[in-house]
Amino acid sequence: MAPVLSVVVPCYNEEEVLSETHRRLSGTLGDMGVSWEIVYVNDGSRDGTLDILRKLARDDDRVKMISFSRNFGHQIAVSAGMDHASGDAVVLIDADLQDPPEVIAEMLALWRQGYQVVYGQRRTREGETAFKLATARTFYRVLNHLSDTPIPLDTGDFRLMDRCVVEAMRHMPERDRFLRGMVSWVGYRQRALPYDRAKRFAGESKYPLRKMISFALDGILSFSTKPLRVATFMGFSASAMALLGILYALVLRLFTNIWVSGWTLMFIALLFMGGVQLLCLGIMGEYIGRIYRESKGRPLYFVAERAGFPDGAVSRAPKPDPVR
Repeated sequence: MAPVLSVVVPCYNEEEVLSETHRRLSGTLGDMGVSWEIVYVNDGSRDGTLDILRKLARDDDRVKMISFSRNFGHQIAVSAGMDHASGDAVVLIDADLQDPPEVIAEMLALWRQGYQVVYGQRRTREGETAFKLATARTFYRVLNHLSDTPIPLDTGDFRLMDRCVVEAMRHMPERDRFLRGMVSWVGYRQRALPYDRAKRFAGESKYPLRKMISFALDGILSFSTKPLRVATFMGFSASAMALLGILYALVLRLFTNIWVSGWTLMFIALLFMGGVQLLCLGIMGEYIGRIYRESKGRPLYFVAERAGFPDGAVSRAPKPDPVR
């Protein structure tokens, strides 16, 4: 019989916090009075994370573990956990304890009221720098302005989803995944749950500036074609400026004896047009690159090891390795 609640926890180099995460998570779930399972996904960790997960799976048959053949990234790890989860409702939560496991009880109560998605909305974010707070705030507002699908502000992947939403998500196999946007896109009855985000219990952030920029690009380019429209607008603007430059040069040539005058304007216009062309090519290249990755049709991930599943079976997973 499938459990009522599945909790998916992606893990990447989390040996310092994992034991405490499991203690708090299993304690919270045990007090909720429902059948449950925890699906840990080892995303190619290089520390002792895998050994800890093996032990947790041996000690408790409600703990499931899958381990990737290499690091595939946070969003892919979460997707794999959803593929392997069997509960009527599925909760996504990171292992770093910034999202308090105790909030899951409130999410479950709202789910019982009929909400099919309950997403955590960050009220405060303890322990994060002013730069991180400012860039996150700006990103969500820029994304919402550009996106064709409204995405709730100040949210992460911490959320509860009904089984029907999980199944809908599993029909979306794109490679450049932005899960919080995908959940908004599928619709259903959704509800925000404000909460206070804590600082990391231990370890360091797995999202340095480079990954944050890449993640932001995935969010914008996966849910909007407006950057292409901006490129088109800039192309028209550059063409208009070039036409003005041509008219200016013709007037000088036909009606005056000053032919060299105006070279500064022409030089600036030339640089501007070159910059616009390169920018537009870069925007188009980002979209074409995504089309190229999708066209290859590679699996999202490969599983090297599983533990805690009966007879090696994977409940409700689409097919055996490689998945997708």
